[in-house]
Amino acid sequence: MVNKKAKGKRAKTRSKLKNKAGKASVNEILRPFGKGAKVQINIRPDMHSGMPPAIYQGSFGIVKGMQGTAYNVSVKKGNLKNTLIVRGIHLKEQEGKFK
Repeated sequence: MVNKKAKGKRAKTRSKLKNKAGKASVNEILRPFGKGAKVQINIRPDMHSGMPPAIYQGSFGIVKGMQGTAYNVSVKKGNLKNTLIVRGIHLKEQEGKFK
């Protein structure tokens, strides 16, 4: 039998990427983040452009700059440091204590 298991970008994300927030407003889409801002990656499943991989859902990072209309976000996952290109709709400003 051939292995037909799904291996796409959104595999195993049924509960992780449920849309609980409703429709996105224009202010949420165009929200600006400054360089050095501390952000949390909060994936909006209804907006496919600029969506980071689902493994980074809930991760914290620092905005390093912009690339077009998206942001370069430095994220540490385990011992690895990665730079993700994420649209602003998938980011949420982090307040308070930051790991």
